Amino acid sequence: MLASASPRRRELLGGIDVSFEVKVLPDVDESFPAELQAGEIPLYISKVKADAYRALMADDELVITADTIVWLDGKALGKPRDEEEARQMIRNMSGKTHSVFTGVTITTKKEQRNFVAQSNVRFSNLLDCEIDYYITRYKPMDKAGSYGVQEWIGFIGIENIEGSYFNVMGLPVQRLYSELKSIQPLEG
Repeated sequence: MLASASPRRRELLGGIDVSFEVKVLPDVDESFPAELQAGEIPLYISKVKADAYRALMADDELVITADTIVWLDGKALGKPRDEEEARQMIRNMSGKTHSVFTGVTITTKKEQRNFVAQSNVRFSNLLDCEIDYYITRYKPMDKAGSYGVQEWIGFIGIENIEGSYFNVMGLPVQRLYSELKSIQPLEG
C-alpha cells in the first residue's frame, strides 16, 4: 500500500510495476521537533505517517510512507502556504544549490525499514517574470520548495542535479525498489 496523496508518488511507484493500492488517512500530524536538521526531518515525518497506519494493517500488508523537503541555507522548505511564499522560496533558490531530502519508511507487521535519499539541485538565476509565470501557471502549492522538477521551471531553470532525479520528484524509486527486493526477493 502507498500511503500518500501525492499523484507524483503514485506515478513513480507505478513506474516500477509494483502493484499497490493507495490509502490516505486524513489529518496525520506532519510537524517535527525544531532540533531536527536536513534529512532527519522527512525521515521523522515518514515514520510518524507509518505509525498512523500500523494499527490498521493486515498481517500480510506492506505500507510505504514518504515525505520530502527542500533544504536551503540551513532551513527546511516544505509546501508553501500561499503564492507569495511560493515566489519567495523560488527567489531564494535562484542562482543557488539546494538539497532535496526524501525520507521513506517501509512497514510490515514484523519490521520497519527507513532510509533517506538526498539530491542536490542547482537553479540558474531566475527572473521575477519567470518565477511569476511559473507560480501563476503551474500553481505549485502542493510541492516542497514550491516547484516540480518535471514542470516548466525544471526545464528552464535547473542547471544541474546531483543524485536521483526521481527523488527530486518525491520518491527515490531505484532505492525503494532495492529495499523492496531485500524484503521479498525476486524469483528467477
